[in-house]
Amino acid sequence: MSARRRAAVLGGLAVLLGVLAASDVAGRESALQRRLGPVVDVVTLRRPVERGAQIGRAALAVRRVPSRYAPAGAFRTPDEVVGARAAVALPAGADLQPGVLAGGERGASGDGLADAGPSERIARIVAIGDAGELPPGTRADILITREGSAGAVRTELALSAVEVVGSDPVSAAGEGELAGLPRVALSLRVTVAQAITLVEAQNAARELRVLPRPAG
Repeated sequence: MSARRRAAVLGGLAVLLGVLAASDVAGRESALQRRLGPVVDVVTLRRPVERGAQIGRAALAVRRVPSRYAPAGAFRTPDEVVGARAAVALPAGADLQPGVLAGGERGASGDGLADAGPSERIARIVAIGDAGELPPGTRADILITREGSAGAVRTELALSAVEVVGSDPVSAAGEGELAGLPRVALSLRVTVAQAITLVEAQNAARELRVLPRPAG
């Protein structure tokens, strides 16, 4: 084989190997994207906010993360947060969820703190549900959907028959199969143990869903 033919063969082989490598990388990227899910918006803080301070629009930012790693209760648009007050001191970069807010001009209506008993707390979550079906006084069940290893999905009852003390509609939920589903910001009268369950659910769940119970 002449030197020219050998060079042509080696050049062709190099091109073929490059195409195969690029195809393999593209396949791995596609598989990774399917595993992580669509990218969603999460409202976060540009700067620290002191406890009790009202949160203005200038303090807010939006970051985009794979839905698998987005907190289930995270706010998706700044309009859901503007005017609320911080229930605790919040650092810059903190993801905002109902549990760290204390209501305000745009907070959940009727927070119920005035008549809460000594062993009760008012917990706030964002879940899939219709605010029109969840007026104050409604009893509701909270379902949590988790995604385990190997993509297994499991839904279970997190809380049963908790009392709704406030509800406000928020922007439509998620992307993909969750696109367009109504979301609601809820204030719930719970025990301390139930409040801990809700915080863990918001941090680890793929999805929170609220189901109103029939009257009576």
